[in-house]
Amino acid sequence: MTPREASEKEAGAPPSLGIGMVGYAFMGAAHSQGWRTAGRVFDLPMRPVLAAICGRDEDAVRAAADKHGWAAAETDWRALIARDDVQVVDICTPGDSHAEIAIAALEAGKHVLCEKPLANSVAEAEAMVRAAAEARSRGQLAMVGFNYRRVPAVAFARQLIEEGRIGRLRHVRVTYLQDWLVDPEFPLTWRLKREHAGSGALGDLGAHIVDLAQFVTGESVVGVSALSETFVKERPVLDGASAGLSATGGTRLGPVTVDDAALFTGRLSSGALASFEATRMAAGRKNALTLEINGERGSLSFDLERLNELQFHDHTEPAPLSGFRRILVTEAEHPYLEAWWPPGHALGYEHTFVHQARDLVEALAAGTDPAPSFADGLQVQRVLAAVEDSAAKSAVYTSVPPPSGTSGLSGTEG
Repeated sequence: MTPREASEKEAGAPPSLGIGMVGYAFMGAAHSQGWRTAGRVFDLPMRPVLAAICGRDEDAVRAAADKHGWAAAETDWRALIARDDVQVVDICTPGDSHAEIAIAALEAGKHVLCEKPLANSVAEAEAMVRAAAEARSRGQLAMVGFNYRRVPAVAFARQLIEEGRIGRLRHVRVTYLQDWLVDPEFPLTWRLKREHAGSGALGDLGAHIVDLAQFVTGESVVGVSALSETFVKERPVLDGASAGLSATGGTRLGPVTVDDAALFTGRLSSGALASFEATRMAAGRKNALTLEINGERGSLSFDLERLNELQFHDHTEPAPLSGFRRILVTEAEHPYLEAWWPPGHALGYEHTFVHQARDLVEALAAGTDPAPSFADGLQVQRVLAAVEDSAAKSAVYTSVPPPSGTSGLSGTEG
């Protein structure tokens, strides 16, 4: 027992939980907010401590540490994993490094939280699931970060479906539309390179909507028929690389090797039909994620731009009363809301990461498997792979391998 742990035990305070995070950009900032805030809102059985943050640029990672409240900064993720004050390794890096870092952290006896998509390929995701299963026998736990599960309205939608409020499912429609790639002069960043990102809008946005469809319905996608497109084939290069470049008017261009947009239909394990759209080329749409589920007894509809609301239609009501009604999901009885503000006081995007941190800490303290598990992340990866395979064959229907064992398509709210 360390002096700090002895002092905490004597004072009756919850034991500390040292967090080490790899990556410090957009997702790093969001995860920092979650870790920094969770213990100040919820009564947690363990107290998250921001022990160390890691990035390759020493000046930039030191600035991120100072800005977000991390006690130390590292420039080598291996050094971060080796730290005695780190019990959880949080991975917020591009997808090409997820498997290596996660497997090394689990083998070193650390718990792991890994951002979505779990990996860049099914093979990498399978290796991560095997490592997580082996680590589980030693007491280490692993979770993948699908933060939109933690929107209270989304968690409430799942609850209503579990209760049978809309009956047998018939249709699921999910879209995720952004426009940050509409400008052909947007530079060739890592998200536009297959070797780093794995895929484009499909992995970046499609992973979210596949997970949401499976989470809210409690079912698996069993097959897909897909189309994808890369609208801008080349983009300006900023890093000075020369391989595979062309020149137009003095601008050095490099090939875009991922999709700009993906459209696919699918079938769920119950036989319900589903449609999905993911694009970063929808002019005017900034972060437009929508979900609608139709059942034999009613429907549910969610829009991330109105994330404190859920639309619910009860089709068993008399026709004069029938129609969608708005539910403001801010009551203490709604998922995650018991510790926040009085009813009617809205939450935002950043709160999903607070809820994610809370769920993981509670699972670690209880020794229970957190959700979504690495196996859940693998199931999403298999759907994405089937989408790519179908799109390559001009929308040929492609089956998705079933979940391996108990994948844990389970809720996150107890």
